[in-house]
Amino acid sequence: MDLLADSVTVRFGGLVATDDVTIRLRPQQILGLIGPNGAGKTTLVNVLSGFQRPHSGTIALGDEDLTGRARDAFARSGIVRTFQAVRLFKGLTVGENVETGFVSRGISRSAARRHARELLADFDLADKADFPATGLSYGQERRAGMARALALEPRYLLLDEPAAGVAPAEAKDLGGTIRAIRDRHGCGILVIEHNMALVMNLCDQIHVLNSGRTIADGTPKEVMANEAVRSAYLGSGAEQ
Repeated sequence: MDLLADSVTVRFGGLVATDDVTIRLRPQQILGLIGPNGAGKTTLVNVLSGFQRPHSGTIALGDEDLTGRARDAFARSGIVRTFQAVRLFKGLTVGENVETGFVSRGISRSAARRHARELLADFDLADKADFPATGLSYGQERRAGMARALALEPRYLLLDEPAAGVAPAEAKDLGGTIRAIRDRHGCGILVIEHNMALVMNLCDQIHVLNSGRTIADGTPKEVMANEAVRSAYLGSGAEQ
């Protein structure tokens, strides 16, 4: 079942953050959401995950209308997101952070511990399971945050700037990690990201916002060739 935001508008006072935006995420698709700072990307992800109610428009997962429901209803329906600022529980170990996701689904602590370590291994963090969460590098924190989100078994995983602040080598490897998430867990993935090399090499489809409105939606090749995108975001001199 698709995750659809249909004709979504969000206002903050006199500011229109998203203006009549429609975006569709399909099962096992990797969809990029790009645009200049202030384009409305995070606001749209907040709407898609129940953290922000739209002033108009609807959010649906298949035939299930989620518009106006609390964010925990979105999570129970299988829509899980990460944040630009990683929010690990600092008083817990890395492994315990991931265990919380499993325990919240009613899984026993012993099973949660086992599953958490298996999941951390997928992110090359198995050796950090017993480390304090405060001892991770920024890139490791972001991977641990994705592992914790996956413990909730999402149908759709929404990643808000997963490569922000990480070393170039880690950012380069991130594309393979995200593809592996899709392949192993079968979830659709939406990625907000400013690293254009990562987006263009990773995504099946790209949706472009500018000043809260959609200016393009298509394959990476189509988006790179779109003059409105090149002018607003990539720059008129961007290579095709």
